[in-house]
This record gives sequence, structure tokens and C-alpha cells, in this order.
Amino acid sequence: MTALKALYDEDTVAWAEQQAAALRAARDGSNQPLDWEHLAEEIESLGASQPAALGSHVMRIIQHLVELEFSSAVEPRSGWRRSIRLARLHAQRRIEDNPSLKPQLGQFVAAETSRGIELAIADLEEHREIDEVDAQILRRARYTEEQVFGDWFPEEPRG
Repeated sequence: MTALKALYDEDTVAWAEQQAAALRAARDGSNQPLDWEHLAEEIESLGASQPAALGSHVMRIIQHLVELEFSSAVEPRSGWRRSIRLARLHAQRRIEDNPSLKPQLGQFVAAETSRGIELAIADLEEHREIDEVDAQILRRARYTEEQVFGDWFPEEPRG
């Protein structure tokens, strides 16, 4: 079993391939050694990676919704909309592949709102589009689950 633990530490991909082969063989009655502790950890990690990935997409959507809503810049707007559409597509794929996440979508939006807003504020500050007073107001902005996952976009600023 020490060799399995060493392989896990040295090359996780090779370890995963070896363990997958051993699990398949065990199904057919083989008694190849299995690294049970690391298998359990990796399965837990795989399960945890899905909500983390969905949260990342939600954060990106919120960041760019904020920038669309509060930036007066013209040029990056199409890129922000494209980024939102792509993140929505990736989020939808995660939800389809992991339907147990669907009842938690409101929690994802709530949890990622402040991070998305802070990223947007940093971008807006970098381009001198926001001051500290407006940043404080912006930190109170909220988006609904429908706005984040639906096809909603903020109105274009009046120029």
C-alpha cells in the first residue's frame, strides 16, 4: 500500500488511472490493492469541485453585470456581454450535470455577489470610473437568481 501512497504523492493522474483500473478489476473479482483513503479524498474533492466551479461562473456573471450597469465605458461592453453569456452557458452545463445544485442557486448568487461586486469595483477604480462614495453604494447592489441565470442585461447607459 505504501507504493500506492507514493504514487498518489508523485503523480496523481497516474495514481487515478491505476486506481480506476483496480476498481474495475475489483468488480470482476480481482483483489488488486486499493488506496481507500485517497480514493475517498478524491471523490470528496470531485464533489466539491462542482459547486466551486459554479460559484466561479456566478461571480463572473455578477462582476460583468455590475460593470455593464455602472460603467460609462463604451468599448468593453460587448466583451462583458459575451463573458456573461459564456459564463451562463458554463453554469447551465454544471447545473445540468449536477441537478442537486439547482435548489441552491439562490445561495450561490448570495454568496458570490460581494466577490463579483468587489472585482467590478477594482476594475472601475482602475479606470477611474468610480469613487469611494459610489463604491460604497455599489457594494449594496443585489441581483436576483433570474437576472444572473436568465437572459437579463442592464439597460445601456444614456450617453
